[in-house]
Order: sequence, then C-alpha cells, then structure tokens
Amino acid sequence: MIGWHQEIEKLNREDALAFYRRFYAPNNAILVIAGDVEVADVRPLVERNFGPIPAQPAIAQRIRPQEPEPAAPRTVTLSDPRVEQPGVRRYYLVPSATTAAAGESAALEVLARLIGSGSNSYLYRGLVVDKPLAVSASASYSSISLDPSQFSISASPKQGVNFAEVEQVIDDVIADIVQNPIRPEDLERVKTQLIAEEIYAQGNQALLAYRYGGALTTGQSVEDIRSWPDRIRAVTAEQVRAAAQKWLDKKRSVTGYLIKDTATAKREEKRS
Repeated sequence: MIGWHQEIEKLNREDALAFYRRFYAPNNAILVIAGDVEVADVRPLVERNFGPIPAQPAIAQRIRPQEPEPAAPRTVTLSDPRVEQPGVRRYYLVPSATTAAAGESAALEVLARLIGSGSNSYLYRGLVVDKPLAVSASASYSSISLDPSQFSISASPKQGVNFAEVEQVIDDVIADIVQNPIRPEDLERVKTQLIAEEIYAQGNQALLAYRYGGALTTGQSVEDIRSWPDRIRAVTAEQVRAAAQKWLDKKRSVTGYLIKDTATAKREEKRS
C-alpha cells in the first residue's frame, strides 16, 4: 500500500483483508499469460483455477481525487543523518498515455530520453561531462497511469556543489530544448534506442507480461501496445520542443532536496 506514514501505521490485518476482499475479484482484474503456450491449453487451467472465484458486486466506478492544476513551483527538503549522497529530484505533472493528446505521450518518452538517459543525454553532458557539478544525472517519464503521470529529473551534486548550481543547469537544458531546434541525429538516436529496447523486450516474458498488464489495466488496448514503436517513429523535433515548453514549466514542478542531517549525526556520534 502507498500512503502517508501516520495513516499506514493505523492499518491492521483486518483492514488489509477487507481491501483484498473488496477489490481483488475477477471482475476487477486482467489475467496476463506470457510464454510459449496455446490458448486451448491454457483456458482449461484458467477456468479451473479462477472460474470458481465469485465476482464482487460492490466494485463500482471509483471517484479518484485529481491533482489540481499547478500554480507555482513547490519544494520539500528531507534531512536524515544516514544520507551520504545529497540529491535533488524535480517532478512535473504531465499526461499519461491514457490522458495525453495524440502523439503527446510518445513525445514525452523521447524528451525524457534526450534529456537524461545515458552518457549522451543533454543533462548528463551538462552536469557530469561539460561542467563537472554532479556524479549522476537522469530523467524519466512514466506513461502508465489511469490519471496524469510524472516526468522526473534527478541529479546528485558533487561534494561542495550546491543545489542552485545544479538546478541552473537543469533549467538551461530545458530552455535550450524549448528555444533551439533539436539536432536531427540526436532525435534519431534516441528514437532508435527506444524502439530497439521494445524489440529486445519481446524476448523477456516477464517484461512482456508487465508491459501488457500495465497498459491494459490503465485503459490502453492491445493495439495501442503493438503500435507503440510506430508512434515513437512518428515523433518530430517540433513535438518534442512543444512537449518541453508545455509540460516542463517550472510552475508545474515539485522539487525535493535530500540532505544529511549533520546535527543529528553529530549527536549520535557523541553517544556512541
């Protein structure tokens, strides 16, 4: 379960079982079977093992609270004496594959790869190679969600480097994408990487099951999954620029800072 610490502490075994009995039912589930099997062989097994489980009539369309439209950037700082490597992570509220307009989710996939995936990404080069301010830098986009999703950027500054210096480079990288044309070779490189990963994933049965299950349970179809490489191929440099301009607006962000609680650490050292 996911939730606030003080809420989870109050839950007991009966709460967990009640949740299970209410939502874990055949009429609220999708069964994904991956492997070298035939439907005629598998169907009797499914009917024998899952057929007797009754449906849950109490399941209805849930009203899910929605994240309000962001109006200003927000920050949160977490300090802990166990922290050895400070870090900064920025999250943007963005559409998922289910809620995005046509082509928008694929553009965000390409944008995340351009900004922060691998040693050739813009963020890695800006923070680790060109200006050695950080020991790591990355970006990611999660497209699987019933509701809006997240685009995240993270970095771990080197010792003596403050967060403001790192964030300035992050802002500069985003501004450069918004203001200047993306190099065609960069666009083709990341699109090729994404499509190649999808092709290689066909050989991993567990990953295939995860991808189909995640997509189907969030409103996508089998055809949506199979046509994903074509949507990535169709992404243009202008679509990527537009996605960065529209969604990576700082007022849409929440930034978290992870720092070492030196005062607590010193007190613990004295006690030991």
